[in-house]
Amino acid sequence: MYKSVVIAAALFNEGATTRAALEKARTLLDDGGKITLVHVIDEIPGYVAASIPKEHMSARRQDVESQLAAIAGGADNVDVVIREGQPAASILGAAKEAGADLIMIASHKPGLSDYFIGSTAARIVRHAPVSVLVTR
Repeated sequence: MYKSVVIAAALFNEGATTRAALEKARTLLDDGGKITLVHVIDEIPGYVAASIPKEHMSARRQDVESQLAAIAGGADNVDVVIREGQPAASILGAAKEAGADLIMIASHKPGLSDYFIGSTAARIVRHAPVSVLVTR
C-alpha cells in the first residue's frame, strides 16, 4: 500500500505507542518499503539552554537514539531521525525528505488548551500533503 511511512515517535509510556504504530506500519508497507521513526526534541529557549550543561543535552540525545534503535529492533527498513524544533513542522519536514506517502501519529483526548492552540496531530493533519493515520 505505502512505499514510505513516517512515524512520529513518542517515547512516553516506554515507547508502547510507537511500537504499536511500527507494527501497524509494517502491515501497510509495500515490499521494499521504508519506515522512518521521527522524534522531535523541543527547542529550549536560549536563556534556559545557557544554564544546562552541554553534556546533559548530548546525553539526552544519545538516550533518545538508543531508545529508538531498540524500538526499531535493527530492522533494515527502519530509519531513525531525531530533530530539534517545533514538533509538527519538524515531522512534516522529515516526511518530505523521506518522500513519505503516509504519516502516522498518535493522538490523545483533547484538553481545553487543544481547542485554542491545537495539538501536534491536528497541525499535521491540517498541513500534511499526504495521508495521515492518527491512532489512539
